[in-house]
Amino acid sequence: MTVERGITVKKSEDFSEWYTQIIMKAELADYAGIKGFIVFKPYSYEIWENIQKFLDGKLKASGHKNAYFPALIPESYLKKEAEHFSGFVPEVFWVTRTGNNEIGEPLAMRPTSETIVCDSYAKWIKSWRDLPILINLWNSVFRAEIKATKPFLRTSEFLWQEGHTAHATPEEAEKEVHDILEFYRQLVEEQLAIPVLLGAKTEAEKFVGAVYTLAMEAMMPDGKALQMGTSHFLGQNFSKPFEIKYLGKDEKDHYVWQTSWGVTTRMIGAVVMVHGDDKGLVLPPRIAPIQTVVVPIYYKNEDREKVLAKAKETVKILSAASISAYLDDRTEYTPGWKFNEWEMKGIPTRIEIGPRDVAADQVIMSRRDTGQKSAVKIGDLLKETLRTLESIQVSLYENAKKQLESSIRPAKSYEEFKQILETKGGFVRACWCGRSQCEAKIKEETGATIRTVPFRKEEIFSGCITCGQKATDVVYFARAY
Repeated sequence: MTVERGITVKKSEDFSEWYTQIIMKAELADYAGIKGFIVFKPYSYEIWENIQKFLDGKLKASGHKNAYFPALIPESYLKKEAEHFSGFVPEVFWVTRTGNNEIGEPLAMRPTSETIVCDSYAKWIKSWRDLPILINLWNSVFRAEIKATKPFLRTSEFLWQEGHTAHATPEEAEKEVHDILEFYRQLVEEQLAIPVLLGAKTEAEKFVGAVYTLAMEAMMPDGKALQMGTSHFLGQNFSKPFEIKYLGKDEKDHYVWQTSWGVTTRMIGAVVMVHGDDKGLVLPPRIAPIQTVVVPIYYKNEDREKVLAKAKETVKILSAASISAYLDDRTEYTPGWKFNEWEMKGIPTRIEIGPRDVAADQVIMSRRDTGQKSAVKIGDLLKETLRTLESIQVSLYENAKKQLESSIRPAKSYEEFKQILETKGGFVRACWCGRSQCEAKIKEETGATIRTVPFRKEEIFSGCITCGQKATDVVYFARAY
C-alpha cells in the first residue's frame, strides 16, 4: 500500500488527525514500542536543541549552573512533603527490583526533582556564604499517562528543563520566580512566536508543594489552552522537612527559601499547532534547524556544473553570516518533490537556482509562511535573506497574537459561559468570587479550569460567574490539554 506523503486532512476540519499527520510526515517523532512513549527523531531534537541554546544562554548569563541528579528517587524522599507526594503518586512509575531480587524501598522514576535535589542541598548548604544556589537541570521525567496520549503534548516520558534554587530571603526567592517567568516569556514569544497570557495559578491549580505558581498560557487553534511554562515559589515547604538550614550572619540557624521552574518539549507541539498549515509545518526562523534550503534546478547535464557552483556559492554566503543553509543536491528526487518535502518540514525560506538565474546573477526566494516568491540579486542575497527571515518571525507572532486576542470572550452569566465553551472554546474571561467551591463546580460541570489570574487586577464587570455573589477577580477559564 502506498502512503500519501502530503497532509490528507484540513487543519480546520480534523485538527487532531491533522496534528498527528504533521508529526509523522514531517519526521518529528514516532511512536515507541511502549505505550505512552515516543521517539524524538533528529528533526524535533534539533528544534529542542535550539530552544535549549537560547534558554541555556539566558540562565548561564544570570548566574545559573547546569547539573544532573539521579533519575531514581526513594519513596521516602517523596513522602517528606505530603502534598507533593499525594499529587504525584497516581503518575509515578515504580522500580521495585533488580534482576530477580526485590530492592526493599521502592524507587520512583523521576516525576520531578525537588526531593532528590533537596536531599543534596541539605548537605551542601551550611552558611549564608553558600547561598544562593542556582542550579538548572536538562533531563527527562516520567509521568504515567492514563489519558489518551498525544505526541509532545501528553506522553509518559518527556524532555524538559527544571530549575531549583535556594535563597537566604523570601524576597530574593520571589524575585527569582518572576525573573524566570520573564525568561520563559522571551523564549515563547520572541523565539517560538507564540503569544501568551501571564499570571498566577489558583490554589487548586498550583504546583503541588508550592506556596504559589506563576504560569504562561497559550491558546491552540482548536480552542484548548496549553500551559507553556511554570515558575513556583516553594517558600520553606521543602526546606523544613528536608532540614535545609544555613547559619546566618546573625549566628542563628535559618531555613532557606526555594524556587523551582520548568518548560518542556510540549512547546514543540505548540509550534506545530499554532503555526502549521495544510501543507505541514511552518517553523519560526529563530528555532528552525534549517533556515533556508537551496535547491538547484537543471534539466540538461551541461547546465549541472554551473548551477551547482552557484548553489554552493549561495550556501557559503549565507553560512558565513550564521544563517543555517542547506544544499539539497540530491539527484534521485525532482525539484517539485523537494519543494513539497521542505514545505512539509516548515523551512522558513527556499532558494531556487536554475540556468536562467545563473545567467541573470540572481536567485528565486520563496517564503514558507505566505508562499510569496521574489527574484533576488546575488549582491543583495544576504541582506534580503536576513530581512525575510526577520519578517517571517514577526509575521508569525503577529498572526498568532490576533488568533489569541480573538479567542478571548467575556461571559457575564453561567449560561453564556457554557455556551461559549461548547460552541467556540478559547479563553472565557469571567469574574470569580475567589471561592474554591465555585472553581470546582465549573471544572466538574464543564471541564474548564482557571488557567490564569492576571498579575494586574482587571475591572470587575459582573458577579461571580458561578454563584452570582460579589466577585474579587477577573480570571481566564479554558479547557486545556
